[in-house]
Formats: sequence, C-alpha cells, structure tokens
Amino acid sequence: QVQLVESGGGLVQAGGSLMLSCLASGRFNAMGWYRQAPGKQRELVAMFSSGGIPNYADSVKGRFTISRDNAKNTVYLQMTSLKVEDSAVYYCNAGAVWRFGRPADYWGQGTQVTVSS
Repeated sequence: QVQLVESGGGLVQAGGSLMLSCLASGRFNAMGWYRQAPGKQRELVAMFSSGGIPNYADSVKGRFTISRDNAKNTVYLQMTSLKVEDSAVYYCNAGAVWRFGRPADYWGQGTQVTVSS
C-alpha cells in the first residue's frame, strides 16, 4: 500500500518561511506538491517530473524550491516570502508518471499552511 506522509505545515506570518516534507513508502520517479485553497481547484505548486526536472507554478517561481532525497524517499518544499494567498492545504503527489494537467497516481492526506497578514 502506497503511503505519502506530509509534515511541516502550520501558521506563519506573511513574508515568513516554511518547509514541507513528504515521506513516501517507496521510490517514485515523479514527486512533488499541489495545493487547494477553500473554494478553489487543486493546483500544481512544484513537481519533479519522472525525468527529474523540477516544474513550478508561475505564482511560486523564485519563492519556493522543491528538492528531494532519493535515499530517504522524501521530497521537500522550501517556501519563502510567503503570501496570504499561499494559504491552502498542500498535498504530496507521487507516481511513475507526471505531466502538466495530469497529476501522478498517489496523494498524501495533506498538510495545512496558513499565512496571516
């Protein structure tokens, strides 16, 4: 059974930083992060494609950095210069294949990030 366990969410003031972690139960070529704010669709934040290329939403470029430790089956999301509009539930996404508009197969349960003004 595939498990993706997120951690690192919380409450932070605008301009602050947080790091999210996602520990996977196995090795996946594609790993990364989506988010969903209340009343909005789930959207890509940052994702390693199956070829290892990092991809970012335009809204987070220059502020967020995705990284991974393959030895630990873990993907990270370093978030800096956080904005109120970054508030959402952040979901880990992983699988063998990922493309823009087509998330990978597996999801974590999500971790809440709240940015206060």
